[in-house]
Amino acid sequence: MILGMTTSTFTLLHVLISLTGIGSGFIVVYGLLTGKRLDGWTAIFLATTVLTSLTGFLFPVEHLLPSHVVGVISLVVLAVAILARYALHLAHAWRWIYVVCAVLALYLNSFVAVVQSFLKVPALKALAPTQKEPPFLIAQLIVMALFIVLGTFGVKKFHVERVATA
Repeated sequence: MILGMTTSTFTLLHVLISLTGIGSGFIVVYGLLTGKRLDGWTAIFLATTVLTSLTGFLFPVEHLLPSHVVGVISLVVLAVAILARYALHLAHAWRWIYVVCAVLALYLNSFVAVVQSFLKVPALKALAPTQKEPPFLIAQLIVMALFIVLGTFGVKKFHVERVATA
């Protein structure tokens, strides 16, 4: 039991929070690319992505896992993004720091989604049973390349002084 839920119910909740974080994160990145702040979507993205990392620590395990390391990194990145966005109001260099941190947080959540997909989806697991096979590595390289491109364009396109608050 985790927080009064069966492990399978808690896992479903964790996955739904994660997918909400990923979906809202792509909407936020779209806003970055089009010069729109999308305040409501940003709040949903940041909150659900923080919750994704926090709930990930509640699963019963016997030792530190790579997912815990990603969770800690994600929480640090999210703390900086939240600081830049809400406390420092995207002023000066905090604008691009926010963009980089928001995109990196979304990447980390997506990275874990790919890992979990290769663990849980039978067709993907058959392609890369140990996650050291080329299909897994190619999938992760494509995801990384996509986020590098999105982050680069996000930094170039998202300028606070001319950003619309949708």
